[in-house]
Amino acid sequence: MLMVPEILQVVIVGLMILIPTILIYKKAGLNPVWAALVFLPGFGLLLIFLQLAFMPWPNAKQGPIS
Repeated sequence: MLMVPEILQVVIVGLMILIPTILIYKKAGLNPVWAALVFLPGFGLLLIFLQLAFMPWPNAKQGPIS
């Protein structure tokens, strides 16, 4: 049987994770569609952290190396 309150709770929690992730991708200069990886069960959030940690950010300021 389909329970509306549980589904609503899942949607709200999903949006609470998805929206900040989209904003992080936008500020980093990356495509925010990658934030959909959050919904991969088990390792989606891990993939996002690895991607943000090891990909070069287009918006990163490249200063002179001393």
